Amino acid sequence: MDKPRPRSLRILLGVTGGIAAYKCPDLVRRLRERGAEVQVVMTAGASRFITALTLQAVSGRPVRDSLWDEAAEAAMGHIELARWADAVLVAPATADFLAKLGHGRADGLLSTLCLATAAPLYLAPAMNQQMWANPATAANVALLRDRGATILGPGEGDQACGETGPGRMLEPDQLAELTLSRLSAKRVLAGRKVVVSAGPTRERLDPVRFISNRSSGKMGYAVAQAARDAGATVVLVSGPVGISPPSGVEFVAVESAQQMHEAVHRALADADIYIGAAAVADYQARAIAAQKIKKSSDSMQLELVKAPDILASVAALKSGRPFVVGFAAETENIEENARAKLVRKRADMIAANLVGDGLGFDRDDNSLLVLWAGGREEIASCVKPELARRLVTLIAEVHGSQRRPGTVAAVRG
Repeated sequence: MDKPRPRSLRILLGVTGGIAAYKCPDLVRRLRERGAEVQVVMTAGASRFITALTLQAVSGRPVRDSLWDEAAEAAMGHIELARWADAVLVAPATADFLAKLGHGRADGLLSTLCLATAAPLYLAPAMNQQMWANPATAANVALLRDRGATILGPGEGDQACGETGPGRMLEPDQLAELTLSRLSAKRVLAGRKVVVSAGPTRERLDPVRFISNRSSGKMGYAVAQAARDAGATVVLVSGPVGISPPSGVEFVAVESAQQMHEAVHRALADADIYIGAAAVADYQARAIAAQKIKKSSDSMQLELVKAPDILASVAALKSGRPFVVGFAAETENIEENARAKLVRKRADMIAANLVGDGLGFDRDDNSLLVLWAGGREEIASCVKPELARRLVTLIAEVHGSQRRPGTVAAVRG
């Protein structure tokens, strides 16, 4: 019997009455970019700085702001929300809210939810630097830490009041990254080393021209981030892309298929899993011109030879061979071609997707058909960070099963 597919992580974002509330629409966007569902709960003070309509527009969900909403509370809505959340993130968390929470007060929807939930609680303080330094605030923060809350920040710098010092709320991108990386509570790859290759390769023809492809690297980078969040030590070997590598991974930049081949094999020492998400060139120039090729006739011929096959070379290792996951970008007959690649390359798993006509390349979303010996799973279309999280979870399950002989077939019916 198939297991249910992993759902998106659910973040309940509590917004309190501080000037840093203006950053919350961006925070919602950053969380959703990473595949999370976001439910916003506002305090009365927060509505002085930002409207519920704005946060509803960016979250795609009605904002909750009152414990006395008759329609929502008819079915004990605050308890339902407390159970819905995988984590509660309060940003900004003002000095007043920290004091209220530290003393167990439940005089509003957000404070009630924080007391009623069993989910992890993340607090992002934001206040004047003198307020942050006040012994009362320090005592409240220490009390909340002792009770299991995670304090994210604050940062240090210029403040809205004109002063400078600690007390700034961390930037939205930092908060989203910290929250979701800590939230991968099932550290399914803890203690493992994972090597990921991503992006395109460029095969030089002369000093100014090269052959390449449309890979943006987004999927491979999302896989590296998901593996890191799952507890793995990650090495990301990447061809030229226009995005920044995720923090907390070892990054190796390369250009050609040969360079990627060499970098991947160097990185494989003690690796448990190799995920080949790169769009490696199939062919490279037999000879690279030393000078720019001039336009001297109406046509020209290029002699190409096969580029190194990185996936097959990793799968063929005799000793120290990792669990090998390849990607297959197909324009037709996706399952037939992917199965053939799984066998031909001697990989352990293939993640296949359709490309072309607006599919696959340069998009923020995708879907995958994942195949392995005795198993098959379709991951429906979703944003690439969420797709990567689901793929990494599946890789961890199948890899773990193959390390225990006789249990592979039980992973998926």
